[in-house]
Amino acid sequence: MSVHPENEQIRVLVVDDHPLLREGIAAVLEAQSDIALVGEATNGHEALQLFRSLRPDVTLMDLQMPEMDGIEAIHAIRAEFPCARIAILTTYRGDVRALHAIKAGAIGYLLKSSLRKELLDAIRSIAAGNNHFPAEIAVELADHLSHDCLTAREIQVLQCVAMGKPNKQIAAELMITEDTIKGHLRNIMDKLGASNRTHAVTLGIQRGIITV
Repeated sequence: MSVHPENEQIRVLVVDDHPLLREGIAAVLEAQSDIALVGEATNGHEALQLFRSLRPDVTLMDLQMPEMDGIEAIHAIRAEFPCARIAILTTYRGDVRALHAIKAGAIGYLLKSSLRKELLDAIRSIAAGNNHFPAEIAVELADHLSHDCLTAREIQVLQCVAMGKPNKQIAAELMITEDTIKGHLRNIMDKLGASNRTHAVTLGIQRGIITV
Protein backbone atom coordinates (compact mmCIF):
# COMPACT_ATOMS: atom_id res chain seq x y z
CA MET A 1 0.00 0.00 0.00
CA SER A 2 1.57 3.27 -1.07
CA VAL A 3 2.09 5.97 1.50
CA HIS A 4 0.63 9.43 0.99
CA PRO A 5 3.28 12.08 0.13
CA GLU A 6 3.89 14.30 3.16
CA ASN A 7 3.85 17.56 1.23
CA GLU A 8 0.44 17.01 -0.37
CA GLN A 9 -2.99 17.55 1.18
CA ILE A 10 -4.78 14.42 2.33
CA ARG A 11 -7.97 14.19 0.27
CA VAL A 12 -10.97 12.85 2.22
CA LEU A 13 -14.33 11.47 1.11
CA VAL A 14 -17.09 11.29 3.77
CA VAL A 15 -19.96 8.83 3.32
CA ASP A 16 -22.88 9.17 5.75
CA ASP A 17 -26.61 9.72 5.32
CA HIS A 18 -26.82 12.15 8.26
CA PRO A 19 -26.17 15.77 7.13
CA LEU A 20 -25.25 16.89 10.67
CA LEU A 21 -22.45 14.35 10.93
CA ARG A 22 -21.09 15.31 7.53
CA GLU A 23 -21.26 19.00 8.47
CA GLY A 24 -19.47 18.30 11.75
CA ILE A 25 -16.64 16.46 10.00
CA ALA A 26 -16.43 19.18 7.34
CA ALA A 27 -16.12 21.86 10.05
CA VAL A 28 -13.25 20.01 11.75
CA LEU A 29 -11.39 19.39 8.48
CA GLU A 30 -11.86 22.94 7.21
CA ALA A 31 -9.44 24.25 9.81
CA GLN A 32 -6.65 21.83 8.76
CA SER A 33 -4.11 22.94 6.18
CA ASP A 34 -2.95 19.38 5.43
CA ILE A 35 -6.42 17.80 4.97
CA ALA A 36 -9.12 18.63 2.39
CA LEU A 37 -12.68 17.32 2.26
CA VAL A 38 -13.14 16.59 -1.45
CA GLY A 39 -16.52 14.85 -1.49
CA GLU A 40 -19.62 13.83 0.45
CA ALA A 41 -21.93 10.89 -0.28
CA THR A 42 -25.17 9.77 1.39
CA ASN A 43 -25.16 6.09 0.41
CA GLY A 44 -22.93 3.36 -0.97
CA HIS A 45 -23.88 3.92 -4.61
CA GLU A 46 -22.85 7.58 -4.41
CA ALA A 47 -19.70 6.56 -2.52
CA LEU A 48 -18.60 4.24 -5.33
CA GLN A 49 -19.29 6.84 -8.02
CA LEU A 50 -17.46 9.58 -6.11
CA PHE A 51 -14.55 7.28 -5.30
CA ARG A 52 -14.12 6.53 -9.00
CA SER A 53 -14.04 10.23 -9.94
CA LEU A 54 -12.19 11.66 -6.92
CA ARG A 55 -9.78 8.85 -5.91
CA PRO A 56 -9.58 10.13 -2.31
CA ASP A 57 -6.68 9.23 -0.02
CA VAL A 58 -8.97 8.36 2.89
CA THR A 59 -12.68 7.45 2.90
CA LEU A 60 -14.79 7.67 6.07
CA MET A 61 -17.68 5.24 5.67
CA ASP A 62 -20.86 4.94 7.72
CA LEU A 63 -22.19 1.39 7.97
CA GLN A 64 -25.95 1.93 8.11
CA MET A 65 -27.22 3.72 5.01
CA PRO A 66 -30.12 3.40 2.56
CA GLU A 67 -29.83 1.78 -0.89
CA MET A 68 -26.32 0.37 -0.41
CA ASP A 69 -24.86 0.05 3.07
CA GLY A 70 -21.26 0.60 4.10
CA ILE A 71 -20.18 -3.03 3.96
CA GLU A 72 -21.45 -3.46 0.39
CA ALA A 73 -19.80 -0.18 -0.55
CA ILE A 74 -16.46 -1.28 0.92
CA HIS A 75 -16.65 -4.54 -1.04
CA ALA A 76 -17.50 -2.64 -4.25
CA ILE A 77 -14.77 0.00 -3.84
CA ARG A 78 -12.08 -2.49 -2.84
CA ALA A 79 -12.99 -4.74 -5.77
CA GLU A 80 -12.09 -1.91 -8.14
CA PHE A 81 -9.46 -0.17 -6.00
CA PRO A 82 -7.67 -2.75 -3.80
CA CYS A 83 -5.51 -0.05 -2.20
CA ALA A 84 -8.46 2.11 -1.09
CA ARG A 85 -7.99 3.26 2.51
CA ILE A 86 -11.39 3.13 4.18
CA ALA A 87 -12.27 3.77 7.83
CA ILE A 88 -15.69 2.88 9.16
CA LEU A 89 -17.84 5.25 11.19
CA THR A 90 -20.03 3.45 13.72
CA THR A 91 -22.29 4.39 16.61
CA TYR A 92 -21.90 1.24 18.67
CA ARG A 93 -18.91 -0.52 20.15
CA GLY A 94 -18.84 -4.21 19.33
CA ASP A 95 -20.97 -3.81 16.20
CA VAL A 96 -21.05 -7.10 14.25
CA ARG A 97 -21.22 -5.02 11.05
CA ALA A 98 -17.82 -3.60 11.97
CA LEU A 99 -16.33 -7.09 11.88
CA HIS A 100 -17.84 -7.65 8.43
CA ALA A 101 -16.51 -4.28 7.29
CA ILE A 102 -12.99 -5.11 8.49
CA LYS A 103 -13.19 -8.48 6.74
CA ALA A 104 -14.29 -6.55 3.63
CA GLY A 105 -11.11 -4.47 3.82
CA ALA A 106 -11.69 -1.50 6.13
CA ILE A 107 -8.44 -0.47 7.83
CA GLY A 108 -9.81 1.98 10.39
CA TYR A 109 -12.57 2.07 12.99
CA LEU A 110 -13.97 5.29 14.41
CA LEU A 111 -16.74 5.62 16.96
CA LYS A 112 -18.93 8.61 16.12
CA SER A 113 -18.85 9.63 19.78
CA SER A 114 -15.03 9.89 19.64
CA LEU A 115 -14.71 11.80 16.37
CA ARG A 116 -13.82 15.10 18.00
CA LYS A 117 -10.81 13.49 19.71
CA GLU A 118 -9.70 10.93 17.15
CA LEU A 119 -10.72 12.11 13.69
CA LEU A 120 -7.61 14.03 12.65
CA ASP A 121 -5.11 11.54 14.07
CA ALA A 122 -7.01 8.70 12.41
CA ILE A 123 -7.06 10.39 8.99
CA ARG A 124 -3.34 11.21 9.13
CA SER A 125 -2.45 7.73 10.36
CA ILE A 126 -4.51 5.99 7.67
CA ALA A 127 -3.13 8.29 4.94
CA ALA A 128 0.37 7.33 6.10
CA GLY A 129 -0.46 3.69 5.39
CA ASN A 130 -1.31 2.57 8.93
CA ASN A 131 -4.36 0.80 10.29
CA HIS A 132 -6.33 2.70 12.91
CA PHE A 133 -8.05 0.59 15.54
CA PRO A 134 -8.20 2.26 18.98
CA ALA A 135 -6.84 -0.06 21.68
CA GLU A 136 -10.15 -0.63 23.45
CA ILE A 137 -11.87 -1.34 20.13
CA ALA A 138 -9.13 -3.76 19.07
CA VAL A 139 -9.68 -5.70 22.30
CA GLU A 140 -13.45 -5.78 21.77
CA LEU A 141 -13.10 -6.87 18.15
CA ALA A 142 -10.78 -9.69 19.18
CA ASP A 143 -13.26 -10.62 21.90
CA HIS A 144 -16.09 -10.74 19.39
CA LEU A 145 -14.09 -12.79 16.94
CA SER A 146 -13.22 -15.30 19.66
CA HIS A 147 -16.81 -15.66 20.88
CA ASP A 148 -19.17 -18.05 19.17
CA CYS A 149 -21.41 -16.07 16.86
CA LEU A 150 -25.11 -16.84 16.89
CA THR A 151 -26.09 -19.77 14.71
CA ALA A 152 -28.49 -19.27 11.80
CA ARG A 153 -31.28 -20.86 13.89
CA GLU A 154 -30.53 -18.60 16.88
CA ILE A 155 -30.67 -15.53 14.65
CA GLN A 156 -34.00 -16.78 13.29
CA VAL A 157 -35.36 -17.19 16.85
CA LEU A 158 -34.09 -13.77 17.92
CA GLN A 159 -35.66 -12.17 14.85
CA CYS A 160 -39.01 -13.76 15.77
CA VAL A 161 -38.68 -12.48 19.36
CA ALA A 162 -37.95 -9.00 17.99
CA MET A 163 -41.24 -9.19 16.08
CA GLY A 164 -43.05 -9.73 19.37
CA LYS A 165 -43.91 -13.40 18.83
CA PRO A 166 -44.35 -15.63 21.92
CA ASN A 167 -42.39 -18.89 22.26
CA LYS A 168 -45.41 -21.01 21.35
CA GLN A 169 -45.89 -19.20 18.03
CA ILE A 170 -42.16 -19.28 17.24
CA ALA A 171 -42.08 -23.04 17.96
CA ALA A 172 -45.04 -23.64 15.67
CA GLU A 173 -43.57 -21.52 12.84
CA LEU A 174 -40.13 -23.15 13.03
CA MET A 175 -41.65 -26.60 13.64
CA ILE A 176 -39.64 -27.25 16.81
CA THR A 177 -40.68 -27.63 20.46
CA GLU A 178 -41.11 -24.78 22.94
CA ASP A 179 -38.35 -26.32 25.07
CA THR A 180 -36.00 -26.07 22.08
CA ILE A 181 -36.95 -22.40 21.69
CA LYS A 182 -36.18 -21.81 25.38
CA GLY A 183 -32.82 -23.53 24.92
CA HIS A 184 -32.02 -21.31 21.93
CA LEU A 185 -32.98 -18.22 23.93
CA ARG A 186 -30.70 -19.26 26.81
CA ASN A 187 -27.82 -19.69 24.36
CA ILE A 188 -28.58 -16.36 22.68
CA MET A 189 -28.63 -14.47 26.01
CA ASP A 190 -25.44 -16.24 27.05
CA LYS A 191 -23.57 -15.36 23.88
CA LEU A 192 -24.77 -11.74 23.81
CA GLY A 193 -24.38 -11.20 27.55
CA ALA A 194 -28.06 -10.24 27.75
CA SER A 195 -30.09 -10.23 30.98
CA ASN A 196 -33.45 -11.07 29.35
CA ARG A 197 -35.07 -11.54 25.93
CA THR A 198 -35.82 -7.82 25.50
CA HIS A 199 -32.19 -6.99 26.26
CA ALA A 200 -31.10 -9.69 23.78
CA VAL A 201 -33.24 -8.10 21.06
CA THR A 202 -31.80 -4.63 21.84
CA LEU A 203 -28.23 -5.96 21.64
CA GLY A 204 -29.03 -7.92 18.50
CA ILE A 205 -30.29 -4.77 16.78
CA GLN A 206 -27.39 -2.61 18.01
CA ARG A 207 -24.81 -5.11 16.79
CA GLY A 208 -26.45 -5.58 13.42
CA ILE A 209 -27.32 -9.25 14.00
CA ILE A 210 -31.04 -8.67 13.34
CA THR A 211 -33.14 -5.89 11.87
CA VAL A 212 -36.60 -4.59 12.75
